Amino acid sequence: MDILVNNAGIIEMGSVENTTLQQYDRVMNTNVRAVYHLTMLAVPHLTTTQGNIVNISSVNGIRSFPGVLAYNISKAAVDQLTRCTALELAPKKIRVNSVNPGVIVTELQKRGGLDEEKYANFLEHSKTTHALGRPGEPDEVARAIAFLASDQASFTTGASIPVDGGRHAMCPR
Repeated sequence: MDILVNNAGIIEMGSVENTTLQQYDRVMNTNVRAVYHLTMLAVPHLTTTQGNIVNISSVNGIRSFPGVLAYNISKAAVDQLTRCTALELAPKKIRVNSVNPGVIVTELQKRGGLDEEKYANFLEHSKTTHALGRPGEPDEVARAIAFLASDQASFTTGASIPVDGGRHAMCPR
């Protein structure tokens, strides 16, 4: 069985008032168009191997957060793409699911424009925005991906699994 994990993603800071169309296009092309394109290219092969797809979305696809508008839109689109392709590909026995990480200690936010000090403050603030009181680690997301990709999830398709320390369930502060 073969697995496609769509894991490319970028973030751009900005609101509807100051996100340029170039920023919006860059985020949408990387976070949505690439997932769509790679999925389309992989379907013939996954059909013969009865493989599955795991898309990497974000808690931002489930909840809205100010200051990262294009990113929020792109991850909501990944969730919808997950559900739509799950229904379309189910007759071919191809499962499609996504994981929705919260803040994970990676370079994403730094590449998106936060300097070292702002990133440190962001991680510290994350202790209050996640019910479990901390940001997550990459291996915690990897284990959820491995589960969805495995036969242990053989009756799961079209699901978006939060791996976010409870952030999706919290009220905004």
